[in-house]
Amino acid sequence: MAFQKEPPFQHGQSAKTAVLYCNLGTPAEPSAPALRQYLAQFLGDARVVEIPKAIWWLILHGIILRVRPAKSAAKYASIWTTEGSPLRVWTDKQAQGLAEKLKQRGHDVLVKYAMTYGQPSVASQIDALRLEGVTRILIVPAYPQYSGTTTAPVFDAVYRWGLTTRNLPEFRFVNRYHDDAGYIQALATRIQKHWAAHGKADQLVMSFHGVPERTLQLGDPYHCECYKTGRLLAEKLGLDKTQYKVTFQSRFGKAKWLEPYTEPTLIAMAQAGMQSVDVVCPGFTGDCLETLEEISMEAREAFLHAGGKTFNYIPCLNDEPTWMDALANISEQHLQGWPTSAQAISAQAAALANSRQLALALGAKD
Repeated sequence: MAFQKEPPFQHGQSAKTAVLYCNLGTPAEPSAPALRQYLAQFLGDARVVEIPKAIWWLILHGIILRVRPAKSAAKYASIWTTEGSPLRVWTDKQAQGLAEKLKQRGHDVLVKYAMTYGQPSVASQIDALRLEGVTRILIVPAYPQYSGTTTAPVFDAVYRWGLTTRNLPEFRFVNRYHDDAGYIQALATRIQKHWAAHGKADQLVMSFHGVPERTLQLGDPYHCECYKTGRLLAEKLGLDKTQYKVTFQSRFGKAKWLEPYTEPTLIAMAQAGMQSVDVVCPGFTGDCLETLEEISMEAREAFLHAGGKTFNYIPCLNDEPTWMDALANISEQHLQGWPTSAQAISAQAAALANSRQLALALGAKD
């Protein structure tokens, strides 16, 4: 096996710590060619679609990548901003916000963001961190609820990078924070701000991204973690069981996915006489295609067409200050034991300098 060239190294070189904040990914632009490239990587991941590879390859390349890119490009174009893809914009801003919060708390760490699919890739960002002398990396996925279809692929990307690397950094991974008190409080704060400005609707719908139902049967904890998030959020908001619903969106293919489905649920609510709904997407930390187009546009139209009167989409956490605090808290918990304060780094640098002098005196090559 061929290993990539190692970054320059000096005896006594100070070791640095970094946080790599990872999200799903996004096409480079809202065009059919860009969507074809992105979807080929995303849907080609066996973690995302668990169908025998040979069969799925024929379906993906023979049908889906011939039809879906143009349709998806039109949807992306409807939510694209002057800054680019909303998912990339919010992920970048969250990484910057996390860096600032950690700095305010006395941590000297580098923070970058990466995408599992598309750019900047996990591998390219780890390479960039190593060029800056980073030897310890905390991987923080942007997914509060663990799933083998989202969280695990982030770790896979790190492992694949490691297969080509001789001198591996020390890694730590955050698997989940679906029940983290700060995360729940940030969601509650976001909703309460909306209610204070616009009033409270008849029902709060918490829409999570869907996954095939068989993943639950095979041991994926995602379903249970979504419901726990929903329960804890309802308790924080003072809602009883009749005042909120947990649903699942973004079905793909003909297989049965986690239920209840979001759009059919909203249609049924409107047909039963429900006049107003507030819809929030707790599983998405930043607004993206699935929230801005699928929920705020498509689901809105479905609810109103079925007889509903008022549809309020409550934006994702994005750069909500309470979320930035919560994300910093989560990161701090997992950074414990690594020298990240100025004092600890200074002491480490002094020890390394002394070690370097001893090594050189014994004939080590600088």
